[in-house]
Amino acid sequence: MNTTKLSDKKIITSWQLIDAKDKILGRMATSVATILMGKNKSYYVPYLDCGDHVVIINASKIKVTGKKEAEKSYFYHSGYPGGERIETLSRLRKNKPEEIIRHCVWGMVPKTKLGKEMIKKLHVFAGEEHPFKKNIK
Repeated sequence: MNTTKLSDKKIITSWQLIDAKDKILGRMATSVATILMGKNKSYYVPYLDCGDHVVIINASKIKVTGKKEAEKSYFYHSGYPGGERIETLSRLRKNKPEEIIRHCVWGMVPKTKLGKEMIKKLHVFAGEEHPFKKNIK
């Protein structure tokens, strides 16, 4: 019995469009992370990037459950003394709604060189317009 190994040349990538309007943040992010890693494909291997490109529209209209809108906070630090910044979900939704989804999906992909390549295939837009219309079938 011979085992065939998958190579980069045999991987087929496609583009997927996801509308985030009225979807729960965490549930949508898990499905997006699965698509980015390629775990939904039959030829998935953990050492190759088998995932597809994902375009998410209407990121500003994503839903969260419970009291997360007011209580969830995002912590950033510049690396300098006193350089910490804490933002709530509601304030981040006004300023950069794309970062909410990107931050959530980044928490679900591997934190390796391969994970950094996977997250580059995530394209998030606050509204319905995006420049990848020719790629999505």
